[in-house]
Amino acid sequence: MQEHQDTTGLRRALRARHLSMIAIGGSIGTGLFLASGATIATAGPAGALLAYAVCGLMVYFLMTSLGEMAAYMPQTGSFQTYGSTFVDQGFGFALGWNYWFNWAIVIAVELVAAGLIMHYWFPNTPGWVWSALSLALIVALNIVSVRGFGEAEYWFSLLKVITIIAFVAIGMLMIVGIMTRPVYHGLAAGLPVFFASGNGFVGGMSAFISVSMVVGFAYQGTEVIGVAAGEAEDPAKSLPRAARQIFWRILMFYMLSILVVGLLLPYNDPLLLKNDMSDVGASPFTLVFQRAGMAAAASVVNATILSAVLSAGNSGIYACTRMLYSMAQNGMAPASLGRLSKNGVPRNALYLTTAVAALCFLTSLFGDSKVYMWLLNCAGMTGFIAWLGIAVCHYRFRRALIAQGRDLAVLPYRAKWFPLGPLFAFALCLLIMLGQNIGAFTGAKIDWNGVLATYIGIPLFMAFWLGYKWKHRQRLIPLREIDFSSARADLRG
Repeated sequence: MQEHQDTTGLRRALRARHLSMIAIGGSIGTGLFLASGATIATAGPAGALLAYAVCGLMVYFLMTSLGEMAAYMPQTGSFQTYGSTFVDQGFGFALGWNYWFNWAIVIAVELVAAGLIMHYWFPNTPGWVWSALSLALIVALNIVSVRGFGEAEYWFSLLKVITIIAFVAIGMLMIVGIMTRPVYHGLAAGLPVFFASGNGFVGGMSAFISVSMVVGFAYQGTEVIGVAAGEAEDPAKSLPRAARQIFWRILMFYMLSILVVGLLLPYNDPLLLKNDMSDVGASPFTLVFQRAGMAAAASVVNATILSAVLSAGNSGIYACTRMLYSMAQNGMAPASLGRLSKNGVPRNALYLTTAVAALCFLTSLFGDSKVYMWLLNCAGMTGFIAWLGIAVCHYRFRRALIAQGRDLAVLPYRAKWFPLGPLFAFALCLLIMLGQNIGAFTGAKIDWNGVLATYIGIPLFMAFWLGYKWKHRQRLIPLREIDFSSARADLRG
């Protein structure tokens, strides 16, 4: 099929199957394969399942909100452009740079993880070698064309999906007693133990809130489908389809996986308390496979985790370059970052992102460990800020359509439960953001270093937003003055 080119030079080469797998790949990573064990150990199986359910509902509302806007206005800058259009340009400016910084740091984190994972097979090779090779691979996948990114993400995600389906199927067979290997408990004993007081829920409300923060991080990345909308072949059809499927993906890949782990493994298993990327044996997936009698379980799960890491890095490079490109087109970044190669790739934005991600990675090797930890904490906060921004943009988007008397039938996809959806997502995002390090305030003395390291992303975002507003003398755009026609200019011609 011939690739289509939009009015700005980008190629609309991402097909429906690419977008579907991008949505899956963005939400399934090491947070599920490794950190899920720690969440069960902290809050108990029922507590972890409830945390995944609540945060999953938040993600569902966020992605349907993004799907409604992206199907109507498929912009490369996605919520950065929506922020400029529906709130004010300063809000969009801050969202764009916030999101770019978030993914640049995440890429560095994934590079560290790749080195640790490869150490499982090659213990005598320095980890930085594998990190460098991983960076070279994801840059190569993105530098040729957008189709290269889409195809790589498709196959990375497919491996993860196959592994999870196999895990759930084998786990169900173990639960009902078909597989003869000894297990923790069968279905008859499992359900009462799972929901029993003191077993299903452990640690009380504080543990549940703590786990919710970790679970929220595990879901981050689903919003990449909004960034990819500007290069989708048929965004009006493919984006609504991807948004509608998100609920079932959350149910299948997260909820069923946590349910299986909770029914088969005791929450106080010492291995579940580990959250070390270098020990794949701590993964609940590995433990379940091993108890099913599969000796090669660790290698299979390790390969899947490696695909998750490469998938996250691949998505990160893509999201960063397109965000920089969009901001350059809007005069919010240097114009050179908006130049495209003959294949429609913003290579200058790709080079800058690669350089910054590599520098952040080097801080983990040669720099002060405190600097690296600050970067990690800041990246976690910026991810939630991006989600909060999506909720704000969608609320004002729909309110503006109504205020201007526009027929909602023009929307290719309409998010359900408005305004409850974006309001619920906004409130929960804000609660998780503010509660990330509540322990720093509960001691006899406030841990100001911990407070600064955790919450530094919030004042930085506010500084970018308010600084831009002050410099350009901007005000909040009234709902009746929001210009929908210019926002949809990319669909004409």
